[in-house]
Amino acid sequence: MLLLNEKEIRSVVTMREVIEADKKAFRMIANGDVEVPLRTGIKAPAHDAEFLFMPSYAPAEEAAAIKVINIFPHNPAKGLDACPAQVLLIDGRTGVVAALMDGATVTRLRTGASSGAAFDLLGKKDCRVGGLIGTGGQAATQLEAMVCVRQLEEVRVFDLDRKLCEEFCVRMQEELRGYGARIVPVKSADEATADADLLITVTPSPKPVFDGTKIKPGCTVSCVGTYEPHKHEMDPAILPRASKIICDHKETALSETGDLLIPIADGLITEDDILGSLGDVIDGRIPGRENDDEIIVYETVGVGSQDLMAAKLIYEKAVASGVGMKWGE
Repeated sequence: MLLLNEKEIRSVVTMREVIEADKKAFRMIANGDVEVPLRTGIKAPAHDAEFLFMPSYAPAEEAAAIKVINIFPHNPAKGLDACPAQVLLIDGRTGVVAALMDGATVTRLRTGASSGAAFDLLGKKDCRVGGLIGTGGQAATQLEAMVCVRQLEEVRVFDLDRKLCEEFCVRMQEELRGYGARIVPVKSADEATADADLLITVTPSPKPVFDGTKIKPGCTVSCVGTYEPHKHEMDPAILPRASKIICDHKETALSETGDLLIPIADGLITEDDILGSLGDVIDGRIPGRENDDEIIVYETVGVGSQDLMAAKLIYEKAVASGVGMKWGE
């Protein structure tokens, strides 16, 4: 079994490669080529926490995977990650565990790549300004994916914690300097969204974090932060303005996220207003962007096939590069 930590994972794959792996994962799930049961959650009320298990199996890939990701919101006060995680990649021919990977890194990469895939497929070709709301653990790869697929001049970043926002922008300006975009902190969500051609929200907020009436025509919005039915960081006001609402996987999103379930329950939209999954766009079953004035909303909750395909890519590249520690030999 190959053991891979964060540094080793990042050394063998690029964001563009993970974006393409995500696209393959979305095609597979839309075509029924992968088994992806809904995530299993076990509550730990004494710690305001939850254990989450996300399995997947792709027969054609001869591979399976399971991600264990646990949500412990009080961990940062103990100097620990709020979402500790591991991914096991399993050989589909033998059932032997081929690799154990740092799950937080795999999650950040494949979740960022989900927005990147959506922007690559649904965003305007000529995008100049990006907006990012939230600077937590998932934000760095979300930002990287945004600037990876479109040549942006500026990304405006907002977080309720001004100091953290400024520190994030300084760090990301250095890390992403090769992409050429200016990464600037702003003082309000309105500033982050007003001129955005691409917008990402990645927060744990139970209520909307932006004003949907102020999103400009032509914007593509990726809502990343919530998978729980009682939370909706998306402002429902954007939904009637959107030409298209597309999910990473429609069935999963409709079983989990308040971003869609709450406005459906309120009668603002219906399930029929959600056109389908990103894999359906890739395969041409539903249209992507048809003009530069469309507002398109992308809702992503994450599906196990992303972890599987990202982990398989990482494993194959690590083996080819001789990276990682072998255990059990």
